Parts: sequence; structure tokens; C-alpha cells
Amino acid sequence: MRVDLLTREYPPYVYGGAGVHVAELSAVLRRSIEVRVRCFDGPRDATAPPGVTGYDIPSDLAAANKVLGTFGVDLAMANDVAGADLVHSHTWYANLAGHLAGLLHGIPHVLSAHSLEPLRPWKAEQLGGGYALSGWAEQTAYEGAAGIIAVSAGMRADILRVYPRVDPAKVHVVHNGIDLAGWQRPTGAAVADADAVVRALGIDPDRPAVVFVGRITRQKGLPYFLRAAELLPAGVQVILCAGAPDTPEIEAEVRGLVEDLATKRDGVVWISQMLPRPDLVAVLASATVFACPSIYEPLGIVNLEAMAVGLPVVATATGGIPEVVDDGVTGLLVPIAQAQDGTGTPLEPEKFVADLAASLTELVSDPARAAAMGEASRRRVEDHFAWDSIADRTLDLYARILA
Repeated sequence: MRVDLLTREYPPYVYGGAGVHVAELSAVLRRSIEVRVRCFDGPRDATAPPGVTGYDIPSDLAAANKVLGTFGVDLAMANDVAGADLVHSHTWYANLAGHLAGLLHGIPHVLSAHSLEPLRPWKAEQLGGGYALSGWAEQTAYEGAAGIIAVSAGMRADILRVYPRVDPAKVHVVHNGIDLAGWQRPTGAAVADADAVVRALGIDPDRPAVVFVGRITRQKGLPYFLRAAELLPAGVQVILCAGAPDTPEIEAEVRGLVEDLATKRDGVVWISQMLPRPDLVAVLASATVFACPSIYEPLGIVNLEAMAVGLPVVATATGGIPEVVDDGVTGLLVPIAQAQDGTGTPLEPEKFVADLAASLTELVSDPARAAAMGEASRRRVEDHFAWDSIADRTLDLYARILA
């Protein structure tokens, strides 16, 4: 069996959870089937695994709306899928390519739902009129797909609500996975190396700390976290691994909040560059608690990564997060009342900020409890989110669709 995976992100150009997912999924699927990966950001070098093809945006669309450039890549991908038995696309960036490839070559198209365009209306700030096109491409692909993989039960419910013409029998829940070997707390001689890494970044590993990791985008709720950070006990560090802003406007908003926070407390560390995995593991291992203040999160790979390193997670009780964070066992869930207009905006933002700060304070003030929850977090990802089981379920779905 040959399966072509279509994706915007693939190493070394990974900006979010979907890119991590495709990299890990493709690696584990290669053990059982032939896998070809088609991705954006141009040709890969010799260090890429075999069967990886990178595409540039067509030169005559380079200055056009970003979505038109995306569609240009999609057309090239769809053409090159010839010879595959099944095509599997990830995110709206590649969903149109998968849909067209399925029609063109007469093969099933499976897509993985990592997010939904109608539930991210703030992307109109980034895409302008292209947002209507990205939504059209996504809807067309979902309604025509032979199978849809939702990364959580919450995401499955969202799909069926947003796209009511989709047959519920075609939507299957397969959670994201985690590379257990790549995400684990340093031990032995590696502890000293990790200590040196975090100190070079301006972090004091001997002080309690709350860490956030994520893109600067509306859905990640970073402004709410920064306001909550003002309410944390004195002496607690606030570590932000936050970059890749969607727009200059949200970058400016976050920068202003960080600068204001730094005038009110010390120990505010903002790391805007994407860290190599070993360095990010070192940062996570140096912290006491992981914060996930998202207002939209189909699952949240960052939570799995933090849990694998042995951190408790304080996260918004929204989307697929409650399927990952076991409230009171591996962390704390923060309740939220949200607008149902697609934005997910908190209806009581001050209460959400206060509740987030209270939950973070509860754990950061009790390091023994936080450490016990961190140990439970590692056990949970080992038991439920190992990539081998995720791959088995994905292969089973392929076989059923091709039967």
C-alpha cells in the first residue's frame, strides 16, 4: 500500500501541532507501508527521509493573496499523487489538494481534522478575502472525503455541527500521539547540560516557574495568560516560548502586555525563536507548571509534550483538552463560558483570567503536589498517547476504506 500524506508543515519547517503530527505519523507509518510526504516551503535537502517532496508557491502567485498561493501548491500536489492507493491530507492548506487528487486519480481521500476554519474567524485578520476561500476549500474537502480523522471527540462534535452534511459514520476519533523517547525529563549527565541551556536563556531553574509554549495566535489565549500572570505569587517566573505571530497587530498586543508585565514583576522570560527539541525539553523540565490558556484547541499536542516531560498542566476546559488533562490528577481544568459565534471569546474574561491565575497559583505554590501530578502526566501519555497505537488505528482505518 502506498499512501501520500499532504501537509503544509514538515521538518524543518514546523510551526504548530499539525506539523509535529505529520512528522511523527509519517515516521511510524513507514514501518508498515510506503509513505510519500508532499509539503510546502520548497524542496528538502538530503537529510529528509526518502519520499519527501517540497513545493514552492508558483512564482506568478507569489504576490497574490496567500490562499491563492496555497491553491497553486495544491494543484501541483494533486497532480503528483498519481500512483498512490490513498491520499491523506492535513489542515485546510492541503485539504483541497487531497480532494482534487482523490477525484483526479480515483482514490480515497482521508483527511485529519486539526482545526476548523469556521471556528477561527480571527484568521480574516491574516487572510483577508482569502479566509472565505480557505473555508470553501475545507468544507468541500470534508463533504467529499471518504474518511475524516478527528483528533478528539470534541473535534468530532465540532465537525458534525459546523458541517452538517458530513456523514457521521465517516468521522472517526484518533487522538494525536507523542514521541515518548523524544519528550522525557533529562536524567543523569543530561541534567547538567539542560541546566546550562536554561540558564543561558535567562531562566533560573531553582525558582518556581510557569511556562507557556505556543504560536502567537488568537486561539492560544496568550493575552489572557499574560493578564493572569500579574496575579501569580511574587518569585514565580513566567516563561514564554511564543513566536510565529499571525499578524503584526497581535504581535504588538502581546509585546505590549509582556513589557507591561515585566515592569510589575521580575523573572519574565520571552523566548521568541523556535527552540530545538532538546532545548525545549530542558525549558519544560525546569518549570513547575505548564499553562495552556487556549480558547480553541481541538486536542493540544503541546499539552502532551509537557506531560511527557513530567509537568502538570493547567488548561482551559475547552475542545479536546479535557480528553488529555485528567482534572485533579494530571493537572487542573479551568472552566470557561464562551461565545458561540465561532470566536470562542470568554463571556466573562475577568473571571476566566482570575480562575486561570488561581489554578496556576494553587499548583505553583505546592511543588510536591505539582511533582506528583507531573508523574501522573507521564504515565497518562505512556498509557494513552503512544504513537504505535495511533499508527495502528490509522492503518486500520485505511484498510477499511480501501476494502
